[in-house]
Parts: sequence; structure tokens; C-alpha cells
Amino acid sequence: MARIIRKTVITTLTLAVVGAGVLACTDGPLREPLLSLRDSAKKHTGEEAFSGTKKIDVDGHSVNVTCSGSRADGKPVVMVMAGLGDGLDKTAAFRKTLSEKDRVCSYDRLGEGESDKPAGVQSIAAGGKILTGVLDEVADDAPVVLAGHSLGGLLAARYAPEHQDRVKGLVLMDATSPTNSGDIEKVIPKSATGKTAELRAGTVAAGEGQNQEKLAFPDGEVRSAGDIPVEVIQHGTKYLGQFPVYGDGLEKVWSAGQHKWTAVSNRSKLSTAAKSAHYIYLDRADLAVKAVRSVSAQVAQ
Repeated sequence: MARIIRKTVITTLTLAVVGAGVLACTDGPLREPLLSLRDSAKKHTGEEAFSGTKKIDVDGHSVNVTCSGSRADGKPVVMVMAGLGDGLDKTAAFRKTLSEKDRVCSYDRLGEGESDKPAGVQSIAAGGKILTGVLDEVADDAPVVLAGHSLGGLLAARYAPEHQDRVKGLVLMDATSPTNSGDIEKVIPKSATGKTAELRAGTVAAGEGQNQEKLAFPDGEVRSAGDIPVEVIQHGTKYLGQFPVYGDGLEKVWSAGQHKWTAVSNRSKLSTAAKSAHYIYLDRADLAVKAVRSVSAQVAQ
């Protein structure tokens, strides 16, 4: 049981555990099948928008992108951003439900799924450049709602302030804390040994880019993305509290991190997903879908 708990915590905190060879927890090798491209919507330019999965070139990199659902004037395109170690298959069911009423897209970041691997350590700005290229392809001039989980939530909240002309709403589902490395160092002392020492060192290493995306996400202040609707959802099942000795502290700093993200807009709403662990869009898909549709509706007004 303790081993399972440690693995779950490692995934939640987007860790690469030193010496353990664990970068992230996935559900196995299952991949989303390639969908046939077909006419299903139109870009505002009049060009045909695609439904299905394909690879596009962004700044010299092959990026795996998927879209579904129909475009409608005034309605935003929803971009789902997965957590560390999660490819397109992980969010497939969530996207399918959303696409019944919205145009929904997602992509594998560099180092994930079927996209190219990065040549070296990436900055958040570099990762944002890839996202911009993807949005240029799938959203054109439509407004965008970023729906991010875990590390995907952190990246969405970091991207939005610099792209207020395009990002008009956010849904952050148990997003990685903006002060993730500092949080873990605060809870687990430097004198810790064994697995807790690995947890501490792994969190810091991951933030420096020692993860499968080679993406560095240093601690930083939360910047404002303007007066946009934002839904911040935190997990309700206090599973981190089961971690020996440091569990209560981990829960406390994780919750504090969710509160910090509300500063991204003065229209932020923080809620707790009862009976949900870290994967809110799987454990409580109803709440996650409701939050995205609420933000999308506000953007469309």
C-alpha cells in the first residue's frame, strides 16, 4: 500500500524520482486510435477544419494534434492540456463528452505521446511557442479556453497572461502548484532519508527539467490574465494525507497552491471535487465537463 501511495504522490507532484526510474504514472501502452480526417466544421477563414488526429509542423517539430466537435461563431475552442506523462489517450473520454457541444482539441507536448522529443531542456516560454503554433492551426481567430490538468494546468495558467488576446477562459484541474519545488522543500526537510528524500529531490529535479518532456517549470508568482472566467478545481479525496509522516503537510501545501492560482483572474472560482483524487476529469468527469461548459458559455456571451 505504501508503495502505491508513493507512486500516486509522485505522479501528482509531477516528479521524476531519483534512482527509481519513475517519470510519471500512465495506464499502460494503450494509445488513442488514429481517426480519419473528415469535414465537420469550418474555420473563420472559410478553410476546412479537421476532425481526427494528425501531425503538424510547429517550429520544426512534429506535434501530434487531435480535434473533434463543431465550430460555431462566437463559441471558443477548448484546448485540453494533459498532465506530465499523459498522452492523448488519457483525455480521450473527457474530450469526447465535451465535443458533443463544443469544438475540442488537444496535443501531445514535446516528449509526450507521438510528438517529437525535445533536443534539450525546454523553458515554459519554449513550450508556449509550441502551444501557440498548435492554436494557430486549430483555432484560427476564435477565442480559446484552456482546460489543464496537473502540469497542463500550470502551463495553461502561465501561458494565459502573455496571450490575453487569445485565451479568454481557464479551467485548472488540480493544477501543479506555482511554487511546487518550494512547497515540497517546506514540507520534507533536507535531513529526510529513504523514499521521502527521493520525493524531495525528485520534485526539485523535475522542476529543473529532469522529466520526460525536459521541461523546466521553476517556481514563480501568479500573474494576472485579465478579467477572464476561471474555474479552479482541487481534489477532494485527501489521499496525500496517507503518505507517512509528511502526508498532512503535502495536502496543506497542495491546497494552498490551488488557492494561489485563483489570482490569475478576479473572476476565479475555487471548488473541491468530492470523491475525486488527482485525476478529476476521470474521477468526477461530470464536474470537469460542467466547469468547462460554464467557462465556455461565459466566453461566448
